[in-house]
Amino acid sequence: MVVLKVSLKATMNARIIGNGEDTVILAHGFGGDQSIWEKILPSLTQRYRVLVFDWNFSGACKDSKAYDALKYSSLDVFANDLIDLVDELKLRDAILVGHSMSAMIGCLASIKRPDLFKKLVLVGGSPRYINCEGYEGGFEKSDVEQIFLNIETNFIAWASYFSTLVVDSNDPFSVEKFSKSLGRMRPEVALSVAKTIFCSDFRDCLDKVRVPCTIIQTTNDIVVPISVVQYMEKKIKGDVTVEIVEGDGHFPMLTNENLLLDVFDKVLKSDAY
Repeated sequence: MVVLKVSLKATMNARIIGNGEDTVILAHGFGGDQSIWEKILPSLTQRYRVLVFDWNFSGACKDSKAYDALKYSSLDVFANDLIDLVDELKLRDAILVGHSMSAMIGCLASIKRPDLFKKLVLVGGSPRYINCEGYEGGFEKSDVEQIFLNIETNFIAWASYFSTLVVDSNDPFSVEKFSKSLGRMRPEVALSVAKTIFCSDFRDCLDKVRVPCTIIQTTNDIVVPISVVQYMEKKIKGDVTVEIVEGDGHFPMLTNENLLLDVFDKVLKSDAY
């Protein structure tokens, strides 16, 4: 019996755009899809080969069976998918830009296969979201349980409300864009992924990251407080720098794209990497 290997390039709507010697991989977070990078793509594709894709939980993923809640109960499995996609496309020494959950996915992938990445750019990432003794992750356990309940009971209303919290409310167009992207997720998938994210704890993995990292954080992010950035900077044993982007919200690629591009220019051109 011949088992045909599934093409992740097709399943994940992966495409490579632009020109340049270096390859930049843009990995979106929960509720998003590759369209969240649209404002910065024109600039990046002038100088780099850029890989964009949709995670299988995304509403943009055409294969409704691609996401299996039991299988994807850990970000570690997403890291395996990222590795398999990069291998399938025969990429090496790429620059991974991971937003939110994809920041930790990138860290996990780099631990397994450091040959694939020469730099990690972690935008709004966190190894743990729930507060515990000696650690401020930004959420109490009761907060997270309420999120799960709201997704389960009235997903559409929650998606609209959540979007106003995590995207700068002074930019209603971007709020609406993310709200529509989030709302395209199947409710049961959104609940499963939310549990995978908010119940995760990868603090013990940070000291295993050896690929050079830049952590990018907005000044006021309701999802990831500055305390998490400080914790990550301290725990990552490899080369790590922190860049703070002025602005509110968890999505600087939507609401602070020019400032974010300025940071990218600084980070991606740095001779230190």
